[in-house]
Amino acid sequence: MAETILIKNGRVIDPANNLDTISDILIEGGKIAKIGKNITAEASQYIDASNKIVLPGIVDMHVHLREPGREDKETIDSGSRAALKGGVTSVLAMPNTEPAIDSIQSIGILKEIIKRSAKIDVFISAAITLGRQGNQLVDMKALKDSGAIAITDDGASVEDEAIMYETLKMAKKEGLLVIAHCEDRELSAGGMVNAGFTATRMGLRGISKESEYLRVKRDIAIAEKANARLHIAHISCAESVEIIAKAKKRGAQVTCETAPHYFSLTEEAVLGYDTNMKMNPPLRGSSDRLAIVQGLSDGVIDAIASDHAPHTDNEKEIEFERAEFGVIGLETILAVSITELLVKGALDWSGLAEKLALNPARILGIDKGTLGIGRSADITIVLPQEEWLVEKKGFVSQSKNSPYIGKRLKGKVAYTIYSGMIAYSGISKNQAQEH
Repeated sequence: MAETILIKNGRVIDPANNLDTISDILIEGGKIAKIGKNITAEASQYIDASNKIVLPGIVDMHVHLREPGREDKETIDSGSRAALKGGVTSVLAMPNTEPAIDSIQSIGILKEIIKRSAKIDVFISAAITLGRQGNQLVDMKALKDSGAIAITDDGASVEDEAIMYETLKMAKKEGLLVIAHCEDRELSAGGMVNAGFTATRMGLRGISKESEYLRVKRDIAIAEKANARLHIAHISCAESVEIIAKAKKRGAQVTCETAPHYFSLTEEAVLGYDTNMKMNPPLRGSSDRLAIVQGLSDGVIDAIASDHAPHTDNEKEIEFERAEFGVIGLETILAVSITELLVKGALDWSGLAEKLALNPARILGIDKGTLGIGRSADITIVLPQEEWLVEKKGFVSQSKNSPYIGKRLKGKVAYTIYSGMIAYSGISKNQAQEH
């Protein structure tokens, strides 16, 4: 039975409805029933949101939940609990599980697990090719009918141009979003860190920016030829931002995302051989980081997604060359965005809500990302001034491979409300009164 919750005196931010005002929100039957000043209503729970920011629940459109197949890294249960701690109420699960999500059967298995153990909305992306091998297209219609909302071979790029063209044509017909992992494997093969001074200094093979941006350019050209939509994942360099900006000006149906590590860290972070700084694409130079920030600020980059990629200690606490690529991010996506973008003036609260909730929901075509009346009550309430130390022991995620361990971040999730229920509370009763 859904609760009646009355949120009082919060600064309510909802870019979909041009809302940025001190207001109350009444939640009834799992939905947002009323927004306004001085709402008086009987409620089973009251939240004093004075001096707090009230946002639409975060929609993280790039998450690896590892189930089925690698439950030692993460499960849908642990991943969705980690999401709630980070203010995330909807995720798009990537299909590079074991086996890959490439058939009606594998979607069926995944849906069962979601039904049984998800604490948030878990949306499904399926593979583009069977086994994500790049050779044979999946049955898109069947996968769409089974519940997939997007397709991607994430972790691998579709090498064959003819297959990529066919993918975009078919996906357009079926109304599926194509998400491209842009990496030319011939150019990036064997690379560990950004090509250049850092790679040379560390004695490691580099991953060139060309391996990303030339593939971004190619995939956009194919999408334009197919007159189809394309979403580009985890962009990391200045050239990619520029190519996408030009494509948007031409009227290409292209959107893109970046991840918090690309606007908060640079390749210098890997100089200590810390494997928690090893991800693909790799951390780039400071000019690239600034270009990513600028791209977010001026709207070229549509969304921020965590690219949450959990790995066990055994896969990370080994030699740099042998360690897996990827970092966790569900629990830090909001705080890193506040610390690096909001505090430094690149985005305001409305802009942040757009990148973290509204735009991802719109790109995915799901009814999320807004605090509209009658919408599902997925809400994140934030203590904007609260600083906290990222500690390994504090993570809810089953894996602990975060690049932010030991760093202080600003902005703490006070409450995450999912489907009209308080699903996570990050503050004590005393704190609630103090704030």
